[in-house]
Amino acid sequence: MAELVDAPDSKSGHFGGVGSIPSTPTKNMNILRRLYNWTLNKSAHKNASWFLGIVSFMESSFFPIPPDIILIPMIIAKRARAWFYAFVCTISSVAGGLIGYAIGYFFYSVIGSFIVDLYGLSNSFDSFEDYYNKYGIWIVLGAGFTPFPFKFITIASGVFNLNILQFIIVAFFARGLRFYILAGLLYIFGNTVKQLIDKYFNLLASLFFILLIGSILLLKVL
Repeated sequence: MAELVDAPDSKSGHFGGVGSIPSTPTKNMNILRRLYNWTLNKSAHKNASWFLGIVSFMESSFFPIPPDIILIPMIIAKRARAWFYAFVCTISSVAGGLIGYAIGYFFYSVIGSFIVDLYGLSNSFDSFEDYYNKYGIWIVLGAGFTPFPFKFITIASGVFNLNILQFIIVAFFARGLRFYILAGLLYIFGNTVKQLIDKYFNLLASLFFILLIGSILLLKVL
């Protein structure tokens, strides 16, 4: 696939990028590919880290797209700033998690229930309390480190009144571990990762969606 991306347009003689690929990828893959290329191009912008921070912040309370999709191309483009980008993601994600906690604690009936409904998880949320009372800290740890919808957990933490200090500490650890491990791998293997993404973008994007949807289905089963 990488060869197709770099091939010049037969009519103009210019490099056509995504638009010149004559294959028939799904619309979602095209959108993700454009987002990936756009982020690579914009990573040198002076406000790039702010954009990353805003996405990380929103994802922890209501936004559906995880910051990894932004973080990965930014680090690939500027590996020297890998640790700074991981720091931005961690701080912003925990701050957004506190907003999610507040939504669950103060405004669940008004805002929180609406967000949960968007994911079709209302029934799961009602039956989630028993698990949360037993394994609350471990649930936050697992959700913060995995593709599990973190916003669901931050809102649940507020609804079920998880100790807020414990929530902050565990969220910092889980999110920091996730983003710094990712940053470290990209810092060391950046060029190799970029080549793999270019070559197997559709496959990797599909695997990401499978993990995300699988996490939501797991909640439904519970």
